[in-house]
Amino acid sequence: MQEFLQLVLSGIATGGIYASLALALVLIYNAMGLVNFAQGEMAMLATFVGYALITRGMSFWIAFPVTLVLAFGGGIVIQRVVIKPVEKAPVLTLVIITLGLATLVNGLAGFIWGYLPRTFPSPFSSDSVDLGGVFVSYRDVGVIAVTGVVLLCVYLLLQHTTVGLTLRAAAHHPEASRLLGVHVSWMLALGWGLASAVGAVSGMMVAPVLFLEPNMMQTIIIYAFAAAVLGGIESPLGAVVGGLIVGVTINLAGAYLPGVGGDLQLAVGLAIIIVVLILKPNGLFGQAAVRRV
Repeated sequence: MQEFLQLVLSGIATGGIYASLALALVLIYNAMGLVNFAQGEMAMLATFVGYALITRGMSFWIAFPVTLVLAFGGGIVIQRVVIKPVEKAPVLTLVIITLGLATLVNGLAGFIWGYLPRTFPSPFSSDSVDLGGVFVSYRDVGVIAVTGVVLLCVYLLLQHTTVGLTLRAAAHHPEASRLLGVHVSWMLALGWGLASAVGAVSGMMVAPVLFLEPNMMQTIIIYAFAAAVLGGIESPLGAVVGGLIVGVTINLAGAYLPGVGGDLQLAVGLAIIIVVLILKPNGLFGQAAVRRV
């Protein structure tokens, strides 16, 4: 039982990382009806920026918010320069552009920092604390706390601020929003910036666990897709819940299912995507589209 609880708590920590990246995917999807396949690479690039700041003497807790601000600005720039000129193009065109953007960002990171794995400093101790017989590492507790605070801040922004209300209105009702004087294009840019910053959180939290290198987020993005699909690709709450479920499920599967472990855990994430799309395409919190004849 103690081992089970430890696996669950560790799964919640990794699930929080998946949830932050899944939330970034949901934010872009809500804004444009588009799955951003470059989201993981954008998070990776932001993590390298944070690494550069830390190696130049900046403490992690100063580099962390600075990186989020830079990622936010980078997301806005990408939307204005790359996405805005083609935002009315067919969805397939936009998907191909995000795939090309992912390749470009990956190559840029490799050109600047190389492809050799690097150790990313962790702000949390690797020691464990005894919680009633269950040993939980300070790293897991710290990851849960940081991702929880970030996700809560995003929720409060979207649900309880004028900016959040305007952003949601521009995403779901762009024409009506334009009639009310809302600059919809800039609201979309704000959504890209917010998604980029939230995605950067996942990169900064997972980098101390993995080695930092340009391909490090390619597995994480699959788990994030699984979380977003499970929760409902249009639901921010679903992204969070889906991330936690995926994190715990993968942890338990690696421990208790014979032959599942290491790289084979990726198959669990893919299986979740397939099963959800077959049984409940709208996810746990998604709403089925209603068409009136």
